[in-house]
Amino acid sequence: MNQEVIWNTGATSGIGEALFNQNSKTDCKLIISGRNIGKLESLKNGVFKPENVHVLPLDLTDTPSFSHKVSEAINAFGKVDVLINNGGVSQRSLVNDTQLEEDRKIMEVNFFGTIGLSKALLPHFIENKKGHFAVVSSLVGKFGSPYRSSYAASKHALHGFFDTLRAEHHKDKIALTMVYPGFIRTNVSINALTGDGTPLQQMDDAQNKGMNPEVCARKIVAAISNKKEEINIGGKEIYAVTLKRFFPLIFSKFIKKAKVR
Repeated sequence: MNQEVIWNTGATSGIGEALFNQNSKTDCKLIISGRNIGKLESLKNGVFKPENVHVLPLDLTDTPSFSHKVSEAINAFGKVDVLINNGGVSQRSLVNDTQLEEDRKIMEVNFFGTIGLSKALLPHFIENKKGHFAVVSSLVGKFGSPYRSSYAASKHALHGFFDTLRAEHHKDKIALTMVYPGFIRTNVSINALTGDGTPLQQMDDAQNKGMNPEVCARKIVAAISNKKEEINIGGKEIYAVTLKRFFPLIFSKFIKKAKVR
């Protein structure tokens, strides 16, 4: 992806920050977005060529701002070649304990925020007859698991939406890579919403034992560079996808007992 302009949402922590670290070692121009402006500026000032980085604050719940944000992103370096949709929020609460407004909040950020930004950028890709959407979903975008009902639902929804976008816009030379990480050692569980909307403030044991985010980022960058349509990333948890597809009854018994926190 050398020489390309890459826009990375959710860049201030976890996989997003690791993606920035990977891409900042190349000759790419980088646009980094998130809500923490101080952290975005710190990331920019910490690289060898800060002039190759544009800070673009973004709140994925502020959909009316997306048209303006896309214009600013394009103006930063004259174009956008790749949008890595990485921003989002996770969940750690049982269905019966989760208030409906929290279900809506998760869908608003993970689904509507992601597709809203992508739809705002889509005309630019169509006009250029070139563009690449990368969407960081989750393995629970392919199957549900306890404590992640609306999180899983939001990731399932992304799968359906972007599969359709790929089919509709292949003629416009628009590529799409769906990324399905499993347990990656980030703060995602610490920041995950509980049933009343407060953060969990606790590291899951499974998350703590997960893959290093820098390793995950390298795999994502390779998948985007090779224009792979899908990639599952993680440890042994990725085999749950195969189990679910070919042995659904066995999977059903397994997921009921799986340690997912």
